[in-house]
Amino acid sequence: MVSQQTIISKGIYHGLPTFSDDVTGLTAVVTGANGISGNYMLRVLCESPQRWKKIYALSRRPPNGEWPSHVEHVPMDFLQPPEILAAQFRERGIKGDYVFFFSYIQPTPKEDRISAAEDLVKVNTQLLQNFLEAQALANALPKTILLQLGAKYYGVHLGPTKLPQEETDPRIALEPNFYYPQEDYLISFAHQHNLNWITTRPSWIPGAVPDAAMNACLPLAIYAAVQKHLHRPLDFPSDLTSWELPSSVSTAQMNAYLSEWAVLTPSAQNQSLNASDDCAFTWGDFWPRLAAWFRMDWSGPVCDDETSYAENETPFNPPPRGFGPPGKLRGRFTLAEWAKMAEVQRAWREIAARYGLRNAELWDTERVFGFADGRLLRDHPIYYSTTKTKKLGFFGFVDSNESVLEVLREFVDMKMIPPFE
Repeated sequence: MVSQQTIISKGIYHGLPTFSDDVTGLTAVVTGANGISGNYMLRVLCESPQRWKKIYALSRRPPNGEWPSHVEHVPMDFLQPPEILAAQFRERGIKGDYVFFFSYIQPTPKEDRISAAEDLVKVNTQLLQNFLEAQALANALPKTILLQLGAKYYGVHLGPTKLPQEETDPRIALEPNFYYPQEDYLISFAHQHNLNWITTRPSWIPGAVPDAAMNACLPLAIYAAVQKHLHRPLDFPSDLTSWELPSSVSTAQMNAYLSEWAVLTPSAQNQSLNASDDCAFTWGDFWPRLAAWFRMDWSGPVCDDETSYAENETPFNPPPRGFGPPGKLRGRFTLAEWAKMAEVQRAWREIAARYGLRNAELWDTERVFGFADGRLLRDHPIYYSTTKTKKLGFFGFVDSNESVLEVLREFVDMKMIPPFE
């Protein structure tokens, strides 16, 4: 059987799907609209106003930027009981043909791993449950609900996993994982109410929004800007293994193109899908590009016997793949430690004052810069299979090196980093 489809490019994004001109007048609900994923979902839907006539952006705070008139922000807190949320749905007439659920809460971190994981399960499962039950109470159920999960589904935060990561991989039972009860609840709810479900699983997500705590791009840009200000090179903190390690990147805009395609494609209904740029990416390839963007010198990993690297093992032995040694995070220094240094704090204040930046202080350094450390120092890959999405008909890809630099340009426009390009 031979089938044909037309694919297009939009800027740096290639292989994107096209849709019939008959697909018009749809309504979407986007939750977590002020976060990275929700913000870019709004952008992609707004590219097609004929297709998406009305978009409800649901979040406690408004999404960043200016939006067309058919985008309506409704402040909502999904930790409120379903009855209260349902009343808001009815009062504002909120009902979507399709729902894109990106809401997420990061509880205050705890020292005990299991307790911290249990807190994530409790609060984020409650978010989804309250939202779905409210939709049912308000008689506002859509055709399809798409829930975004993430790479932790595969246990990558716990150590080396099976490679490549595929949607059919078994769940990891080493500690509680909020993605699993969320997915189970969504599937059960969809079956109960005779609607479709989709889950997507991105890796780390480049994107530009003001709250960028779980975004490696912003701390990397701050690191480069301060090093340049101090007349220092862009030193790579980890070793040769990390330098050469392949990693799947999931740029927020590409994830949104996949999500739009998925809800509108019959064969993608009731499926779990990896979300990826479908592009080879290593720090060794990207690091010189980042330095060139800032017009500064750089250095790679130090490979002599005299250099000391601090090591931290991942928490389980054996790791998630079930055999072999735990993974390691190795670094000559960490960005979280670097960001606390007095000269670094002072340099950033000077940069922020010179360029009128909105974030005059380096904030929440352990969380913001620690997230980047988790990407830079690891010795085990995130390597996604995109076989399933291609078989279903999605061929979108973007050069992750280009998309990360585009995100940095957006941070410049938002006055969150200086314009060094």
